[in-house]
Amino acid sequence: MGYMVRLGLWGAGTCFKDFQIFLGALDKGGVGALELVAMDMKARGMYVCRTLSYKGAEFEVIEAPLEAEMTDMYKKAAEFWAELRVELLSASAFLANDKPNSSQLWRLYWSGHQRFFRHMCMSAKVPATVRLAKKALAEGKCVVIGLQSTGEARTEEAVTKYGLELDDFISGPRELLLKFVEENYPLPEKPEPLPGEESVKELQRKRHSASPGVSFKGRVRKAAKWKPASDGESDEESETDSAHESTESDDEFQICEICNSEEERKKLLQCSCCGQLVHSGCLVPPITDVIPSDWSCHSCKEKTEEYLQSRHAYLTELLKRYEAALERKSKILDIIRSMDFPNNPLDDIVDQLGGPDKVAEMTGRRGMLVRASSGKGVTYQARNTKEVTMEMVNMHEKQLFMDGKKLVAIISEAGSAGVSLQADRRAANQKRRVHITLELPWSADRAIQQFGRTHRSNQASAPEYRIIFTNLGGERRFASIVAKRLESLGALTQGDRRAGLSLSAYNYDSAFGKKALMMMYRGIMEQDVLPVVPPGCSSEKPETIQDFMTKAKAALVSVGIVRDTVLGNGKDYGKLSGRIIDSDMHDVGRFLNRLLGLPPDIQNRLFELFISILDLLVQNARIEGNLDSGIVDMKANIIELQGTPKTVHVDNMSGASTMLFTFTLDRGITWESASTKLDEKQKDGLGSPNDGFYESKREWLGRRHFILAFESTAASGMYKIVRPAVGESLREMPLAELKNKYRKLSSIEKARSGWEDEYEVSSKQCMHGPKCKLANYCTVGRRIQEVNVLGGLILPVWGTIEKALSKQARQSHKRLRVVRLETTADNKRIVGLLVPNAAVETVLQDLAWVQDIDD
Repeated sequence: MGYMVRLGLWGAGTCFKDFQIFLGALDKGGVGALELVAMDMKARGMYVCRTLSYKGAEFEVIEAPLEAEMTDMYKKAAEFWAELRVELLSASAFLANDKPNSSQLWRLYWSGHQRFFRHMCMSAKVPATVRLAKKALAEGKCVVIGLQSTGEARTEEAVTKYGLELDDFISGPRELLLKFVEENYPLPEKPEPLPGEESVKELQRKRHSASPGVSFKGRVRKAAKWKPASDGESDEESETDSAHESTESDDEFQICEICNSEEERKKLLQCSCCGQLVHSGCLVPPITDVIPSDWSCHSCKEKTEEYLQSRHAYLTELLKRYEAALERKSKILDIIRSMDFPNNPLDDIVDQLGGPDKVAEMTGRRGMLVRASSGKGVTYQARNTKEVTMEMVNMHEKQLFMDGKKLVAIISEAGSAGVSLQADRRAANQKRRVHITLELPWSADRAIQQFGRTHRSNQASAPEYRIIFTNLGGERRFASIVAKRLESLGALTQGDRRAGLSLSAYNYDSAFGKKALMMMYRGIMEQDVLPVVPPGCSSEKPETIQDFMTKAKAALVSVGIVRDTVLGNGKDYGKLSGRIIDSDMHDVGRFLNRLLGLPPDIQNRLFELFISILDLLVQNARIEGNLDSGIVDMKANIIELQGTPKTVHVDNMSGASTMLFTFTLDRGITWESASTKLDEKQKDGLGSPNDGFYESKREWLGRRHFILAFESTAASGMYKIVRPAVGESLREMPLAELKNKYRKLSSIEKARSGWEDEYEVSSKQCMHGPKCKLANYCTVGRRIQEVNVLGGLILPVWGTIEKALSKQARQSHKRLRVVRLETTADNKRIVGLLVPNAAVETVLQDLAWVQDIDD
């Protein structure tokens, strides 16, 4: 909004001097403040938010568990990728130190890894998609299936490789793996074929044939010291020099190889074998005798039979190593070919739903594989026919669907723009659309774009949306990305973040997600204690936890999160030690990506552990009041508006006003409703022997407290707590803590009198008793509360309220909180800024300069 200066939200005459201050204020207010700005702008008539009504549209997230065959396939694939990683590591170790090369290899490995398992997740959902589609067709509806990857690249490569007629559909994952290994398996350099066995005589012949007046063309390379050629220097290298020989005399470049000077040019010696030029005095030891005509340098003298033999042995060894690596590579390729992998999902779905004659396809691919009429084998054919050009094929297919000639449509991203597939009143096919999302795109606007194909104006019926996820922890990665972006796009569905698809449950890449991941990693690496018991383990049996830790650590090693691993010896025999680098510690995206490459069992357990730590952190933040959940709904059994709202400010331009509302909230639970709750629980047979009324073992200011506890349905061993004064508590209590702090009451009469007494006393005073320092302003444990909310136009007085709150003594009173209340009698909803009771006077005094207050 930075450029929207004429809106008058900041600048001269407002309480925000410039945009940066406006931005800072909204940052403090969190998501709730952003929603307030939108409401404010609506109140002043400067913001219109129109959206197509979602009335009648149904959303459902469906979990499709992996079938047994798929689970087995997935497990084998995960194990294969882990083995392939070890194989690539050991193959790379044999190579010369080509660091840049290896980093490129691992980039390709991990990107291939992610694409492969995304394919697998998609294939795992095919049976569920086909079932849903057939069910919808049987109910007289028609189906639109949304996906992203069509697998065209893999199919075209395979057709080029194997021909137009194949035994079965192409398997994307298999082709992806074959291509990766084929192109990136690290092979040592192939040694040049061994030259014909050069003997010493051959060398001597070469020496004599070298003409004495030879010089190099171009400047001679500098050599500070005279180095004898090592074993590793190849035969060819030393002979390349003689390739530079030239018959033209290039006198100006006759330079000594050792001292690089041109002095005494006439006295330069030339090697009869390699043509090097040197001064006799520069040699070690210097030559003082008469120089023979076929003088040869030190490195050439060394080229004797012995040198040639060792050279031969070295090259043979290199060749052996190269051939062994080649054999390993072909073995790996054979293993990949023999493994079971799922077919390309798009071809598979089209085939199972009746082939191209029954399914309209709107994708970007040019050709497809179609099953032969005999049912044996498949043939590759172009998607268009003689009558329809390739450019028009999608529009032609769309028309067939809208005319009701085909009742299933499949759209990819190419078919997600400019195509209307809704149950249009003008179209022949007005059956209700069932929009199944097989694969979510990476970005939220594209997801919305795809959902919007089947939901448009002038439709006979609204669509049913079905989003399918597998039960694999790692697949939530793809949901999490879109959830995050859908949420940041905000009011796209019904002008409200909470409307439409509730994918926020899948947003793990948040500040809490990062913290939860770090706690989990530290727990697994045994640097810290895990805050929760891992899934499938019990705190009574420490060996189950130890077993899980070992498996989890091994799993993290296999997907490259734990690095520099060493297997311990001696007393630490069999223990893995390693480290997780700092950048990986908070990288939720990488964790979810790599998680996909683990067998389903450990993958889900690791994911559950991560989620349970995340839930714990969010729960704690909620209790401490640090969780920004946008606008907070204030709940109570009875909410009443007291008197008429006071007008505390009127905006000169728009005439919109700011009002102060005062509400009375009764949060208490009467004895009757508490005992009814308990009776219902026991009637349904859901009760536990520990359910019932309890009293505190310790006295607090001369009184004992009474509670009702019953086992939570969400988590066994945890108990929901209901108190007479404040109703149901947010935090659930473990059984051990409950028994430690409270004792169960057998006498109903005692429970009743205690409950009613506490209910009565809490209406007037807080739990700190009559001598509380904050007196009437303290609300801890008080049943009846007075709540003040500033509603209506807030932005013009935002700065004033912020200043007034910053003067408050208590930290919790300094924070701006946006709340929503709904009166119980007439269901009137008010959204605004919560003003703590202690701050009401200060706020009203500070607002007095804006306008006089009617008392």
